[in-house]
Amino acid sequence: MLTFGIGAPEKIVRTVAVYLALALLLRLAGKRDLAQLNSFDLVVMLLLSNVVQNAVIGPDNSLSGGLLGAVVLVTFNAAVVRLAARSGRLHRLLDGRATVLAQRGRWNPRALAREGLRQEDVDAALRRQNANTVADTELVSLEPGGAVLTTLLPGRESATRDDVERLEAKLDALLGRFTP
Repeated sequence: MLTFGIGAPEKIVRTVAVYLALALLLRLAGKRDLAQLNSFDLVVMLLLSNVVQNAVIGPDNSLSGGLLGAVVLVTFNAAVVRLAARSGRLHRLLDGRATVLAQRGRWNPRALAREGLRQEDVDAALRRQNANTVADTELVSLEPGGAVLTTLLPGRESATRDDVERLEAKLDALLGRFTP
């Protein structure tokens, strides 16, 4: 139970190699897969973890071997995240750049196709960000993490508390002029 089935150095190398291979595969698969999993994507992710399990643990079914693999995976991931946070170049290499899906109220069909997105799915993301249609937007982008970000056209944004207070003050001033 506590004796390694394979040596610790081999387990460390296996874990790091599988991590890097999966990171590359997910990077090549596109941004959509990271933040907007549909049921088919979820099935692939679950099966993927099972498929690579033996590549990480090898013929080692020991508790200590599994724990070592987990520690190496979490530690290596933390190191990669911290390095990417300090290096813009590494961050762009690992995460990529935002993709413009629509600009000035017009879809970019090539970008949608390249990212494997349906216009209807992005329309739903727009509505969650207070845009009724793409015509209400200045810019719609798919960020490296998979989030759809929308910049609304001027005048299409929701009113803020400051906007309401300014209007109330103007209304009070107008009404004050007309009351005897």
